[in-house]
Parts: sequence; structure tokens; C-alpha cells
Amino acid sequence: MTARLSKYDPRPPVPKGQSLKTSAMIASLADEGMRTLAAPFGQALNKLAESNDKIVGITADLAKYTDIHVFRDKYPDRFYQMGMAEQVMISAAAGLAREGFTPFATTYAVFASRRAYDFICMAIAEESLDVKIVCALPGLTTGYGPSHQATEDIAIFRGLPNMTIVDPCCATDIMQATRAIADYKGPVYMRLLRGNVPDVLGEYGYEFELGKAKIVRDGADVLFISTGLMTMRVLEASKKLASDRIDCGVLHVPTIKPLDVETIRREAAREGRLVVVAENHTTVGGLGEAVAGELMRNGIFPRFRQIALPDAFLDAGALPTLHDRYGLSVKAVLRQVKDWLGE
Repeated sequence: MTARLSKYDPRPPVPKGQSLKTSAMIASLADEGMRTLAAPFGQALNKLAESNDKIVGITADLAKYTDIHVFRDKYPDRFYQMGMAEQVMISAAAGLAREGFTPFATTYAVFASRRAYDFICMAIAEESLDVKIVCALPGLTTGYGPSHQATEDIAIFRGLPNMTIVDPCCATDIMQATRAIADYKGPVYMRLLRGNVPDVLGEYGYEFELGKAKIVRDGADVLFISTGLMTMRVLEASKKLASDRIDCGVLHVPTIKPLDVETIRREAAREGRLVVVAENHTTVGGLGEAVAGELMRNGIFPRFRQIALPDAFLDAGALPTLHDRYGLSVKAVLRQVKDWLGE
């Protein structure tokens, strides 16, 4: 077996005549032929700002990479560029909220959850200020390795009092969630898919409601309880499993905190179904543990499995390869569910 290189070990030279290629950052989450919308967060924020002059945008040198550049270009007098200073950005957002504004602060999820956590805790959450922290590259949505992979961000923010946590699935979900969190008074952490984002839930007549889980499709054999991009993956997997006469239901949970415990308990209590929680997050402290704890405390014990990232620092590389390796691709979902049903 070849020894695994650490990030500090020298890499072998690229063979002569070949070029080094990577799709670590730019790989799309959309499958071939899937409908997409460009910058749904930025578009939604612009629409809201037309009728609400208290909405302001603020970022830490990542306007283009969090889609808030769309807001910057339309409302330059209501946009603040703080540079590579996430802690300063959070403090400024708190100050703006105290003055009656509703700041939407954007950065990468790793920088908010790891670098700026104490400032979010003390300046925003403790005072329950009306700040919306919207963060790109959640979980495994980049191949740039642990410095950019926020695999534990939900676990970090779930333990923070007063913090609402939202993990939208697709472009429709992002646009509707952006409107909902703007109306909600209080701190919110929202994970963000950026760029050309697949539009999946629109075809199901889905409507986002803050704090509510929604049945997207019903099924008698498997119940997927999913959030974020994994809802689009399990919906696609459910279509393929139907050809094998495996009937799958999908309960989309876009709000991780507060959790819609009534809907989760009701759906998980239906007899005869394998319950699979699917999330783009580590197995530790995310939706899976939240659901498992809720079910156990209420005496509900279905066959329970989890699709999630391992409790480890992940590899760097091409994003599709990493999704296959760590179990988030449609192919990996199919394989795991069939194995569990065959046990």
C-alpha cells in the first residue's frame, strides 16, 4: 500500500508534456442537463433591498465568491468591504444592527465558524442582534482541503444560544430562505451554494418556511431526512431506486435550528421504513445526531442510518472524486442504501 502524503510532503513531478489540472474550486454541483440559476442569493437580496432600505451588505474580501457582488453593484452606497478581517466584519455588522440596519455579512463558512466564532458569540448571539451571516463553501463543496472545507460548522453553531441555522438545498430554496431570514428578527447562520446553483425543488411545488421541514416526496420503504445539497442528491437517488422498486420518501430539513421535531417524529415513527439522515457535514454534531437524539428521547426507534462526512480532515482534490470517496454522490447514496436494505 502506498503511504499517504501529508500536506507538507513534496508532490511527485508532473510528467513531461503533461499539465497539472484541478477542478477543486470550480466544479459544479449540477448534474448534466440540470437547470441552474446564477447567484440566487444576490438576486434575492437585491429584490428585498428595493423595498427595505435597512438592508445592507458587508463582506470580508469575498464579494464575488459569496454572490453579494450582485448587491454591491446595484447598491454601492449600502455595501461595505472589510478586507480579510472576518472578526472586524462581524463587529461592524453588530454595530450596524444596533443602529437599526439588517446587515447580511458574507464570507466562507470556515472563516465564520472557526476564525470569527467568539465575535459572533459575544457581539451578535448574546445580544440576539438582527445579523444574517451567509457563508459559502459549506461542508464538502470545495476540493481545497481542510483550510476551506467547513465540515463542522453546523456542530459549532448548533451549540450557540439564539442562533438560527439554515441549510438550503438549491436555488429556489436559497431565494425563498433569504426572504424569510430577512423578515425574521434575530441572528441567523445560513449556508450558501453560490455561482450557478441547481434549481431542484421548484418542480415539486416547494415553499420554504423558517423552522419547518417539508415532505418533498413520499415513500414506503426508505425515508431520507436530508438537508442542504444532500436533498438534491437523495431526490435523484430516489428516482433511480424507484426503477428497482424501492419506494423512497424525502423529508427536506432546511432549518437545522430550531428543528421541526414534530414533523420528524411523525415521519420517522411510520413503521417499516429505513430512516436515513443525509447531510453535507461531519457525523459529529450535525442533523444526524440532532435527529437521533430527538427520536431516542421520544421512544422512537426505527432502523436508522446516516450519510455524512467522516470525523476527519478531508483530502484535497477534484470535487466529484471527493464526493464519491466520502459518500455524498448519487452513486454512493445508491450503493449505501442498497447495502443497508440487504442487511
